Amino acid sequence: MARENILVVEDEEDILELVRYNLAKEGFQIEGVTSGEEALKFVKAKMPNLIVLDLMLPGVNGLEICKIIKNDTKTQHIPIVMLTAKGEEADIVTGLELGADDYITKPFSPRVLVARVRAVLRRRAAGIVEETATLHVYDLVINPGRHEALVQGKPVELTFTEFRILQTLARRPGWVFTRYKIVEAVRGEGYPVTDRSVDVQIVSLRKKLGHAGKYIQTVRGVGYRFKE
Repeated sequence: MARENILVVEDEEDILELVRYNLAKEGFQIEGVTSGEEALKFVKAKMPNLIVLDLMLPGVNGLEICKIIKNDTKTQHIPIVMLTAKGEEADIVTGLELGADDYITKPFSPRVLVARVRAVLRRRAAGIVEETATLHVYDLVINPGRHEALVQGKPVELTFTEFRILQTLARRPGWVFTRYKIVEAVRGEGYPVTDRSVDVQIVSLRKKLGHAGKYIQTVRGVGYRFKE
């Protein structure tokens, strides 16, 4: 049985109880609050494993709560699943850009809710493993624990930013990363970098990698990807 602690933030009591009941039935430990202020206090005190967050809340709204949580290094790792009324497309986009992991539109199916929550928790667990696992791609070996990159067995001296960009791209061969997403990945470690500087970092990274630099491909008008 799952024992992750989930915080449900919802001001409508009937929806709160519906969410609480269905997630508890699946074995999750559920806490419920009805305001943004209560949610922020709970998060700081108990650090839940996931937050189901309604956007339309009295006082501090859901988007502001998402922003506060994702901008705090102590809480930014907590996944957030947004609950939103249909038609709030702009809010959904804003929430995802602020760092929310998924969204569910109202009215919703309890089975879909449970499936989405499980999927987010699985992705987060897999991401933690991927952050520390050694990558073997083509003739490249990337060891995050040692902050070491090898090309055909020979070490390559990379800056923190270059290493982080290489790790981000190589972890998802074929996946296109916008400059914004690359900046986000590097900033996740508290390192200052702008979207314009990404191009400069890529040029330097390719040069240092030698022949392996060709694995980093430019997707015109979008960003970069690692050769699939």
